[in-house]
Amino acid sequence: MTLWGGRFSVAMDESLWNLSESYSFDHVLYEHDIRGSSAHVRGLAAVGLLSDEESATLLATLEEIRVEFESGSFERGPSDEDVHTAIERRATELAGDVGAKLHTGRSRNDQVATTLRLFTRDALAEVARAGLFLVDVLLEIGDDNENAYLPGYTHLQRAQPVLLSHHLNAHAFALLRDVDRLLDARDRLNVSPLGAGALAGTSLAIDPSIAAGLLGFDAPFANSMDAVSDRDFVAETLFDVALMGVHLSRMGEELVLWTSAEFDFASLGDDFTTGSSMLPQKKNSDVAELARGKSGRLVGNLTGLLVVLKGLPLSYNRDLQEDKEPLFDSARQILLVLRALSGAYRSMTFHADVAKAAAVDQFLVAIDIAEELVADGVPFRQAHEIVGKLVAQAVDQQRPFRDVVAASLTHQRFDHLFDDGAALERRRSPGASGPASRRAQAQRLRLGADEARERL
Repeated sequence: MTLWGGRFSVAMDESLWNLSESYSFDHVLYEHDIRGSSAHVRGLAAVGLLSDEESATLLATLEEIRVEFESGSFERGPSDEDVHTAIERRATELAGDVGAKLHTGRSRNDQVATTLRLFTRDALAEVARAGLFLVDVLLEIGDDNENAYLPGYTHLQRAQPVLLSHHLNAHAFALLRDVDRLLDARDRLNVSPLGAGALAGTSLAIDPSIAAGLLGFDAPFANSMDAVSDRDFVAETLFDVALMGVHLSRMGEELVLWTSAEFDFASLGDDFTTGSSMLPQKKNSDVAELARGKSGRLVGNLTGLLVVLKGLPLSYNRDLQEDKEPLFDSARQILLVLRALSGAYRSMTFHADVAKAAAVDQFLVAIDIAEELVADGVPFRQAHEIVGKLVAQAVDQQRPFRDVVAASLTHQRFDHLFDDGAALERRRSPGASGPASRRAQAQRLRLGADEARERL
């Protein structure tokens, strides 16, 4: 059974079928399509286009089909081009002429758009939950390593000492923004296309608001052509996921560096590392490398869809079939990365002594000396130049920076700045990297995560 056979005298050519069919990947939408179809049936019954008996039969039939999919017993028919066709074909087999009424007042265009919005809405929530779990993990590590600190970097050069919790909180705040974007996207997509028909609505006396309410949409569509052609919600989801992937890639790159022998700031558990097929000594942070590598795939999915959408005339075009595979793939890949990174971080042992030894680099005190001079009334640019010349002198003469400062500025009040942790303790401004703001940052993160969970 095809949905449009009456107009044609010969069957679709095999090469076109192979190009056109989408069941091979869109069968994952069965639950969302059945949910949308059930709401459609109730909407038809509410306006008298189906009798109560017909509605009950169709709803029971759709539930039976759902059970077949979930049990793995559903069999695809030879003419099932996509999951939507398959479900309608099976409904007609089970319910006869009543099953053939399932598509009353509906086109595959508004049906697919509705199904995809339902899938995307659920996927956004699932990704957001996984992102919030990783935020929790980062906070947990900060709490467990309350006093640990390491060098903060700019240009991958040591810059200033920072608490480990402060460093991880930077990633957590980025993840919270990702979650916020995901939930904003969910709010924007929460409009029902069902009832828009192929592009111009229907002459039948349907009420799109009924199905919209049953499906948890905030409202039905306002413009039928926009309803069937709009894939902004897919593009926005792919962007949000791609940006989250970029943030996770940055975290992965950092773990690769931290767990290298050159840094040795951390090690991952055996359950989140791999070995070498040749080199017996190797313990590789593949989880971090894959997190880094997957970001390219996520960006590619976004770029591919935007290119598909850029030249389409209104309203529906078959090009829009290309929205599903990148969406399915990105949702799956980002969840894999989020869950694996959460486990990897939980398995991590932070080598606090090694990180601290790198953070007490004497040159990291340079800005503190300059700021002490500023406090004495020296203009910052002059203070910067004075200290910069002292740094150059220490480097050229291969002398400890502490000794050069003591000999040149002849004031022992600078000497205490070189004590372990002194530079870290001085970072007292709001949002800074020192202990004074640690609890406030953690509180803001937990509050933001709680607010996101309430939205979920």
